[in-house]
Amino acid sequence: MAEGRHDVIIIGSGAAGLTAALNLADRFRVLVLAKGGLSDGSTAWAQGGIAAVLEPGDTFASHIEDTMVAGAGLNDRATVEFVVGNAPAAIERLARLGVPFNPGESERWHLTREGGHSHRRIVHVDDATGWAVQQALEKAAHANPNITLLPDMAAIDLITGRHGERYSGDGHVWGVYAFNRKSGHVEAFTGRATILATGGAGRTYLYSTAPRGATGDGIAMAWRAGCRVSNMEFMQFHPTCLYNLEVKNFLITEAMRGEGGELKIPGTGHRFMPDFDPRAELAPRDVVARAIDHEIKRLGLDHVDLDISHKPADFIIHHFPTIHARLLELGIDITTQPIPVVPAQHYTCGGVVVDLDGRTDLPGLYAAGEVTQSGLHGANRLASNSLLECFVFGEAAARHIGAHWDTLPEPPAIRAWDESRVSDSDEEVIVQHNWKEIRRFMWDYVGIVRTTKRLERAQHRIALLRQEVADYYGNFRVTPDLIELRNLVEVADLIVRSALHRKESRGLHYTLDYPAMLPVAADTVLTP
Repeated sequence: MAEGRHDVIIIGSGAAGLTAALNLADRFRVLVLAKGGLSDGSTAWAQGGIAAVLEPGDTFASHIEDTMVAGAGLNDRATVEFVVGNAPAAIERLARLGVPFNPGESERWHLTREGGHSHRRIVHVDDATGWAVQQALEKAAHANPNITLLPDMAAIDLITGRHGERYSGDGHVWGVYAFNRKSGHVEAFTGRATILATGGAGRTYLYSTAPRGATGDGIAMAWRAGCRVSNMEFMQFHPTCLYNLEVKNFLITEAMRGEGGELKIPGTGHRFMPDFDPRAELAPRDVVARAIDHEIKRLGLDHVDLDISHKPADFIIHHFPTIHARLLELGIDITTQPIPVVPAQHYTCGGVVVDLDGRTDLPGLYAAGEVTQSGLHGANRLASNSLLECFVFGEAAARHIGAHWDTLPEPPAIRAWDESRVSDSDEEVIVQHNWKEIRRFMWDYVGIVRTTKRLERAQHRIALLRQEVADYYGNFRVTPDLIELRNLVEVADLIVRSALHRKESRGLHYTLDYPAMLPVAADTVLTP
């Protein structure tokens, strides 16, 4: 049975979690908990690729500068230098694990270019890089006897000092309580170190490219346990998500614009991005998403068109086989027709504050990947820096745990989960209704373009929902849906509070009340 003690508990089975596990497993017994299936997280959905300086003539300084420009100067330069400098080695390790990166004609790998990058530096596996990476990491983890992979475990709360037999009050994290979807019971998993690798909070929004499980669980759990959370107002909206009433969250990769795709007004065929930015379709994502949002609202459109049909058909099919095949099933031939697209929430740039070792504010708790605010992304993530962050910080956290193992105490006796005073819910409809309500008002009031009045409306609704959810949580047995709803309310509150705090427009946070950018870039840091 997996319940009980392991050396290290990792919550999340994507790129960050499995990278950490593989780096720890030569010395330690590692338990990896997945909320659903092992491949259900955001990593497997990543189409684009991984950014690294690999092209002759490209430099670390150039990749650093591109990252800082996209991040509107809010990035932490030391973090950017750390991640960019470690990128080529991360790619090499993935290649050794068997990730079949597309080969180049003269170079070792084919490199593509994406918005905001000054060079071709994106290694990729066709247009399904994340899936290839996920499969390689899972295969290596399955083969390692020191790694236990446990799917269908919905994490509820971190186990801190107050959950011991005696209250220690030290805020030390000893592991996690998680709901076992198969048994229907809550189990406690303890270790000397815990790593949060739970991904982002995209499902706070009505339209999102994130998988269904991206409900900000790690951010909410860390906040409740006592960690600082930073820059939650910076929600990245991917400019080009397929507009289709049946198919939700199908992403059209940034690389399509990098390879010549043009954004046009349906009906007239007018190419509008040059009207907004001299970089046109290759402008950073926040610029492109705002331009699309502007045109949709101005003209009362359902969508705009992304058109690459002017390129040769064999070029399109070779570069975008997954997208071509999927859209053909939906009656769209991208070699001859434009793709209807809308912006959708795509990436959570803020999160749990960590240092360069992946350490949070709480002893024993580390974090890596989209759950964190490491300083890499600033006010807007540069394309294809996200998987890269997972590999570099997953390894950094593992390295720090290994180097400081003797300073990490053994977990004390931990109280079992108490559900003696609760009953089974008879009103699941409340959970479903509140889930939908949050996502709708977050989309309408806390979206691509914001105002103080809209943010205050959202805050008022969150206060009402928080009370409802707290009452419900206190009286009924936990279910996966209730766990997620509780976290969604928490994360929505953090996003709105952060957005109200920022009296300027910078990067992804654009407000009509404060359209100018302040002269000094400062992080928004919330303290529990």
